[in-house]
Amino acid sequence: MRIAVLGDGGWGTTLAVLLNKKGYNVTLWGAFPEYVRILKAKRENKKFLPGIKLPYTIILEHDIGTAVRNKDIVVLAVPSQHMREVLKKIPKFTPLGCKPRQPIGQTRRDGPVYVSAAKGIENKTLLRMSEVIRQELGDVKLAVLSGPTISYEVARGIPTTAVVAAKNSGIAKQIQGVFSTEQFRVYASTDVAGVELGGSLKNIIAIAAGIADGLGFGTNSKAALLTRGLVEITRLGVAMGAKKETFAGLSGLGDLVTTCINPHGRNRWFGEQVGKGKSPKAVLKETEMVIEGIPTTKSAYSLAKRYRVEVPITEQVYSVLYKNKSPKAAVRELMLRPRKKE
Repeated sequence: MRIAVLGDGGWGTTLAVLLNKKGYNVTLWGAFPEYVRILKAKRENKKFLPGIKLPYTIILEHDIGTAVRNKDIVVLAVPSQHMREVLKKIPKFTPLGCKPRQPIGQTRRDGPVYVSAAKGIENKTLLRMSEVIRQELGDVKLAVLSGPTISYEVARGIPTTAVVAAKNSGIAKQIQGVFSTEQFRVYASTDVAGVELGGSLKNIIAIAAGIADGLGFGTNSKAALLTRGLVEITRLGVAMGAKKETFAGLSGLGDLVTTCINPHGRNRWFGEQVGKGKSPKAVLKETEMVIEGIPTTKSAYSLAKRYRVEVPITEQVYSVLYKNKSPKAAVRELMLRPRKKE
């Protein structure tokens, strides 16, 4: 099987290594030619996944047309706010057979399966990644992969679980088989919206958990954030058409717990620095990592207004990130909200 992984960040690199170990023919694409040359020379992604060697059997490529040509599966592991521009670079002809893309409404039967591994919501359109993919590529075969999957743990073979969702259960089962290993157990779902939203919205709560850590709060505070955070994630997700039970699963509760407690989680780390008194802009200057929770907070804030859903934690994180509100003031406002039943 021939697989292209688009995105040479930590998660894209991890997935390329995982699939390569299974014996698949894997090509890893990066957007920046100079960095791809460094990867070829060092065979290690020191910037995003240090300590993990890239096997020489993984093909490293900076030309996207070459990367996706004649592939059975194309994994999209690029930051959510750059997904559309990357999709626009994919050649106007499908990788298999060089036949033109089908217009929306006609599903390609002979093209590759596209697997979205990105967690985020596009700011301008408020669309989920699968919706962005369909807008740009038409009704291609599509699945989404999400769950509590810290890159460096997966890359080191630490037992991990994830979930793959597709409207077509046959596609979900196919991709489930492709990614499953002894150390990486994959479950299947047909709730694409729920799996995507759980994986995206949890990053907002992770920022809040990090702020609590930075302020020196304890486990009581974090338990409250996780519990009430899950409530508002579920509330917004259901309003957007997702299934309630999905948020109690791996892509909801599972991913939320991992992101909020893992000391290496990017969103939690970012929130912690803000909680310690640094400005969001100053923190971002300290890292080359993409903090998906920042743009997702903006999208979720707008979506909550659109669907008239109450999301108090999200609103306070939005105020801290985009309105210069102090973290302490945000906490005080959350704690003094009108009393109500759980």
